[in-house]
Amino acid sequence: MRRNDRLMQLVTMLRDGKLHKGEDLAEALDVSLRTIYRDMDKLAASGVPVEGERGVGYHITSQITLPPINMTMDELEALHLGLAALGQSGDPDLERAAQSLAGKIDEVLPEDATTGDRTIYPFADAALGYRWLPFIRQAIRARQKLSVTTDTGTRTARPLRLDYWGRLWTVLVWCEVKRDFDEVRLDQITALKTLPQLFIEEDGKRLSDYKR
Repeated sequence: MRRNDRLMQLVTMLRDGKLHKGEDLAEALDVSLRTIYRDMDKLAASGVPVEGERGVGYHITSQITLPPINMTMDELEALHLGLAALGQSGDPDLERAAQSLAGKIDEVLPEDATTGDRTIYPFADAALGYRWLPFIRQAIRARQKLSVTTDTGTRTARPLRLDYWGRLWTVLVWCEVKRDFDEVRLDQITALKTLPQLFIEEDGKRLSDYKR
């Protein structure tokens, strides 16, 4: 398993809010305990809200903060979309300003406590997914199905919720191909199409069913 895939799997496992021991995580992912420790340091340094310590356990909180600013999901979305647009505007001054602002944001994100140096962000291409945010958000509100294409193929999905994990956005969907819930990284989407079909609440396919 590639490291980036393992990190995303760790995020998925920890997001239930429960405390997970490092030994249990290592066994579930078939890696060493030392690898889990390094992965946790990497996630924390990347801005993922993971809390815990070695020998005790780890969990992910739902709080999204950029000290000293508390940001809502809408504000984070606006910030990312704005920076992505300005960074490709063709205006040198605006591009430099966007890069400067992005650097300032990085400066206030957590640093690796053991080295004092920022760990390289594991999801370096996360910005590629920002362009899909407004379309997915609108589809969630309208309860409109999406055609989602990634490197594994194209599928029809019901978008249920957008989540933010340390500069990485994911969308929780009910996949009509897998017939199950799935979490799709926005940076791995290569094509997205809003379909004319709407969906209704059905047992086993609702956000509340996923939470249970």
